[in-house]
Amino acid sequence: MSSPATAPTPGPAPYSTGEFSIDDYRPIKVICIGAGFGGIVSAIRFRQKVPNLDFKIYEKADGVGGTWRANRYPGVACDVPAYCYQFSFEDQSQWSGVFATGPEILANIERVVDKYKVRQCIKLEHELTHAKWDAPSGKWTVRVRHAGAEFEESCDVLLLCIGSLSRWRWPEIEGLKEFGGTLLHSAQWDVGNGTWEEGVKDWGNKTVGVIGNGASGIQIVTALQPKIKRLVNYARAKTWIAPTFGIGVVNTFLGRDDADSSLTFTDENRQKLKDPVQFKAFRHAVERDMNSIHYLVIRESAAQKWAKEAFQAHMIQQTAKKPELLEKILPEWSVFCRRLTPGTSYLEALCSDNATYETTPIKRVTRTGIELADGRHDDLDVLVCATGFDVSYHYPFDIVGRGGVTLNERWSPYPEAYLALAVDGFPNLFSIYGPGSGLNSTPILVLLENQANYAVKAVLKLQRERLKSMEPKKEATADWTEHMRAYFPRTVYTEKCNSWYKAPDGTVIGLWPGSGLHAIRTLAEPRWEDFEYEAIDKTRNRLHWLGAGQTEDERTGTGDLAWYLVAPDVPPIPEL
Repeated sequence: MSSPATAPTPGPAPYSTGEFSIDDYRPIKVICIGAGFGGIVSAIRFRQKVPNLDFKIYEKADGVGGTWRANRYPGVACDVPAYCYQFSFEDQSQWSGVFATGPEILANIERVVDKYKVRQCIKLEHELTHAKWDAPSGKWTVRVRHAGAEFEESCDVLLLCIGSLSRWRWPEIEGLKEFGGTLLHSAQWDVGNGTWEEGVKDWGNKTVGVIGNGASGIQIVTALQPKIKRLVNYARAKTWIAPTFGIGVVNTFLGRDDADSSLTFTDENRQKLKDPVQFKAFRHAVERDMNSIHYLVIRESAAQKWAKEAFQAHMIQQTAKKPELLEKILPEWSVFCRRLTPGTSYLEALCSDNATYETTPIKRVTRTGIELADGRHDDLDVLVCATGFDVSYHYPFDIVGRGGVTLNERWSPYPEAYLALAVDGFPNLFSIYGPGSGLNSTPILVLLENQANYAVKAVLKLQRERLKSMEPKKEATADWTEHMRAYFPRTVYTEKCNSWYKAPDGTVIGLWPGSGLHAIRTLAEPRWEDFEYEAIDKTRNRLHWLGAGQTEDERTGTGDLAWYLVAPDVPPIPEL
């Protein structure tokens, strides 16, 4: 008698294609935090290039502009040429001078926001308090505070456009809050509906102390010195003071005398720059000049040696009235170890009879002024703290990724992000001007544009390939960090100087490991193999996203079925 036949083992279910078109981009929602330059350019590019998009910006302030809305202190201005401090696709030629004032920059931001209809997707006075990744749904849940109440909302992609100049800090000096005069911080200078000039018009008989000699301290000292009785600038660090960037190019283009150091544009200058062709040529010349200075940061290079000699000669000349000032302010370390600020007028202000540059350490703040470590006391009516920002990238809210790990935990002891943009363990999260984004040559807004373009390409990939999530591989982030650590010792950034570029132990965390042009080239072509992905459709076939073998125009019978002929690519024939 034969045994019964064994039932065959069932094989895998047969593969079937999806019933969708190759270009049927799934709906995708992006929430952006911050309406400064990074958030604004992201809104423009995402809404121009990403189909089927729901894009929203939450901004905690009562208006757009980021740091340019928050900072209203005396003399606030851009420390790079104004015509380079704007988006590459949006020329503004009518600036008052080489360095645009804060109000001018803010007005230009407002103009761009209106031109590109960004305002309609911005929610002001909405502050992020918490964000958490939900793996099963492949979405972020964000908690937002508005008008005293909190609500939750989900999104597919979270875009951090917070920047590094949004969290200002008081200096840790004994007795600071006991000061009986007017106590101000550069990032909390309330001008109401007026100007800073109106706010200080009655300060003619006042003695003002300014703590700090970074960019804001330099600008405040320069602006206040001629308007007050006495000024004391307290500085614990020496600093290089640069001549005006690009003034030679400006003079050549505008037909001015080579020796002309004026930073103000005449009506005739502005009229010449109104011509779009002329302005593009002008901007190109200036930015080409800015992009040529990268080799100044290479340790012991001929360019660095030249810079040190030239800047020292400049500072000697500018401090001739007070030779003792030079010894206090001229650094031993290389040019660019600390962020460089043009400040010829700053040295002129410090050389004035009513100004003192004080390098003796501060012991404490008293009710009437500042007591120094050597026992001397300065009586002050006003104390200004130009003491910078928290640039640790540790946020005052939790962003929770995979496994319950917060971004602050992931970024301890140092913040690290793959290409300064994305973090392993935090899917569908991109940071515009994240850790490692700082530049010292190429205009920073060009980098922000390219970071936004990279994030756009990533979101298009999520849509096109029907991906639930993407995040950089852990080893890719580790390789990026290793590359940064290996690069910076060849530069002056690792010399011993106080700088926001570095962690307390001297590790460089704030800068891109290379020139600005290097950053642009790097971001132009994403290495998608450095990412891990999770698909929406549970299928063993990695090409399931190819769908039913059709385009959406074919399926619907609409659109141009010969779209590829609209703008043919005709490259030049190569020479033999």
